[in-house]
Amino acid sequence: MYRIRFHGRGGQGMKTAGRILGTAFFLEGFEVQDSPRYGAERRGAPLTSAVRAARSPIYERGIILKPDLVVVADDTLVPIPVAGVLQGVEDRTAIIIDSEISEPEWHQRLQINSVIHTLPAPKELDRAELPYVGSLCAGAAARLTGVISRATLEQAVLEELHEFKESVIEENIERALNGFDLLADYEGTVIENTDPTALNYQPPQWIDLPNESVNLAGPAVHGGATSVEVRTGLWRTMRPIIELDHCNKCTWVCGSFCPDSAISVDPDGFPEIDYDHCKGCLICAAQCPPHAISVIPERDSIEKEEA
Repeated sequence: MYRIRFHGRGGQGMKTAGRILGTAFFLEGFEVQDSPRYGAERRGAPLTSAVRAARSPIYERGIILKPDLVVVADDTLVPIPVAGVLQGVEDRTAIIIDSEISEPEWHQRLQINSVIHTLPAPKELDRAELPYVGSLCAGAAARLTGVISRATLEQAVLEELHEFKESVIEENIERALNGFDLLADYEGTVIENTDPTALNYQPPQWIDLPNESVNLAGPAVHGGATSVEVRTGLWRTMRPIIELDHCNKCTWVCGSFCPDSAISVDPDGFPEIDYDHCKGCLICAAQCPPHAISVIPERDSIEKEEA
């Protein structure tokens, strides 16, 4: 069975990438599962899409714990533990990363023996606005399996995106075939994982642990303000900026619409954004009556702070 996991952010097309690859497998005669997994359905939030394909019925369900191939559309997700990019990665697992960073440098950073392939990432575009990256990743993944043809990949894109404009479909086909061609030298390097059968199953050796008193072992589920320790601002790809010269101090608007209560009021009555917990959903910018909240790429704001 092929087990392939896509990682990206909301809005980058990873759900579509999984659907395109799953349809391509199906057109080649495979039994297929493809399903996305995400928390908040919001642009910029980490998400995964799982694809399973086999010549026989598939009885597995849920997330893929031991992938044969991991495809990463946004390299900023790699160091974020909650994204789970490296979960279950073994030496035999192939990795595709859409990144400006070279393959040798990724090996040095990650200290893993897995084969790593990089796809060229445009430098001039913000990652949240990167167009058609899902199709590019689906095409690259299809080539590494070695069981999907160019014609099948093109047909899969047509079937999954048939409701879109012709120009959008053509652009997605071009990007998918581009990804397919970029990894031509590595065709067939991703192979199906052969799991041991249930007949050879060996139960684990359980370790008995003594019970501790609840004062030591009880979880602090009733402890307040624990979520403040989770720096969800790391998810952000676009940053809202309040232009005080245009602000009318109607903080009940932006503050009420913020789903994470990341907007407070400073002593002068102006709204103030908690960037440690602002996820960059940009609802505040959409709701601001005087349009006093502008939006810039997070990368630009980091460069300004460093300067």
